[in-house]
Amino acid sequence: MTTTHLTHITEPSGVAAGTGYTQVVTGSGRLVQISGQVAFDEQRNLVGAGDPGAQARQVFENLRRCLAAAGADFSDVVKFTFFMTDIAYLSDIRDARNEFLGDLPLPAASAMQVAALFRPEVLIEIEALAIVQER
Repeated sequence: MTTTHLTHITEPSGVAAGTGYTQVVTGSGRLVQISGQVAFDEQRNLVGAGDPGAQARQVFENLRRCLAAAGADFSDVVKFTFFMTDIAYLSDIRDARNEFLGDLPLPAASAMQVAALFRPEVLIEIEALAIVQER
């Protein structure tokens, strides 16, 4: 599925092309901000202790559910912010993202290594910003 209400500009003039993200995403509609999601299941149990790949997949599942609750899906996402306790987890995050987004255009993104998240066993937290076209 491709989006029609969002425009993805990967290589703006004079800016280096993004690797694994889009430099600029524009759109019009209802703004949806998803708080940082971590790898908790519905009972607040951590999924994938010590496994960044399993945590990333659970985080994206939680993002999918949050987006659905707002009447949105991954095609509406314009920006992800990735927080991780080790930058080496970025490849696990991108693998999970690609699994959930499939062939959708990549949104804008920021990635940062942080000294710690709110619990030591939590390795990854991801925020999402979406623009939902009124249907």
